[in-house]
Amino acid sequence: MSQTPGDLHLAPSVLDALREGLDEVSREAVASIIAEVPSYSRALAGSMGQNIRAAVSLALGVFLDLAARSGGTAPGTPMAPALTGAYDLGRGEARSGRSMDALLAAYRVGARVSWRGLSARAVAAGQPAGDVARFAEMVFAYIDQLSAASVAGHADELETTGRVRQRLLERVAQLLLSGAGPDAVHAAAERADWPVPETLTVVLLPAAAVRGAVDLLPSGTIAAGDSEDGERAVLLVPDAVRPALLHALAGRHAVVGPTKAWHEARVSHRRAEHALAARAAGDPVDTDAHLVALVLAADPQAVADLRGRVLAPLDGMRASTREKLEETLRAWLLHQGRREDVAASLFVHPQTVRYRMGQLRDAFGDRLEDPDEVLALVLALGRSPASSSGARGTRAASAAAAKERR
Repeated sequence: MSQTPGDLHLAPSVLDALREGLDEVSREAVASIIAEVPSYSRALAGSMGQNIRAAVSLALGVFLDLAARSGGTAPGTPMAPALTGAYDLGRGEARSGRSMDALLAAYRVGARVSWRGLSARAVAAGQPAGDVARFAEMVFAYIDQLSAASVAGHADELETTGRVRQRLLERVAQLLLSGAGPDAVHAAAERADWPVPETLTVVLLPAAAVRGAVDLLPSGTIAAGDSEDGERAVLLVPDAVRPALLHALAGRHAVVGPTKAWHEARVSHRRAEHALAARAAGDPVDTDAHLVALVLAADPQAVADLRGRVLAPLDGMRASTREKLEETLRAWLLHQGRREDVAASLFVHPQTVRYRMGQLRDAFGDRLEDPDEVLALVLALGRSPASSSGARGTRAASAAAAKERR
């Protein structure tokens, strides 16, 4: 304390008078706290009222014990019980879900009322009126120490309960991503005090980006580790509005899985992992925008085998010639044989397209009019999201083949 009880001499008769009035001062302080601090307005009838009375009585009793000593607050003085009580009060506020605002307000009210009651009794018992200001300093310095102890208790309790709840939330995430049954998920969610949403969207991102991202995402977002090295994290975002979600994740190197019903969260997770492995383009990577690329990347060896089979007619050509013909065939399929559009997409003259398509017809023959072969060619040539996204399917491609007669 900035002003210790030892700095102000209180005669034994004054201390006796203060002790005799201690119960009355305690009652006045409790009544004022309940009257002036809204959070405690109904406290008299419940356990909180008992806690308030006990805390005030203890604090005032310890204060008078300190005032009766001449050695301040060295180890072994009775300050410890009061500090412990204040610390426990802070923890209790955190467990009740309240901030420290109400308790600090209660300290301020209690200090004011206690100083008024004690100082009046001290002066009446013969303490010089000139000492009242110093007596006030003692009271408020003492209250500052109790307030600090309560703040520490509140912070410690929040940290402890926060860690416990985080572990419970991580358990919920684990069950959701493993495809556990609804009963298990609901039980874990209840323990974690987490309302089960209608939908979930799984997001993968660097662990270092989690803190900043969660602050921008819907309440109830669960963050958990997603890699053994701790470098990657997973977020389960409840009832996300996708455009807003993508905007919030911009620049965070995130991969956003599809939005699914909550019990299908693992589908969203697997899709996001697939996109991460396939290195789909974009930031954030929106898996909904890269479905074709993800399908083609699902089995790279199968795609390689397919390419080898359906593009066999181009084997033996010079590498540069083959590359141009593959590029032209892909554009021809995607633009349904519209020569002008094919030429524009390749930045070549329409006559160049006509010439190359003649070469391709010589190489592939009737295969370019077979829907099954056209489907295989579309898949084999769909090497990039940009080229794949324009595919119209086998019927359109087959129609393009029939339309082109060169």
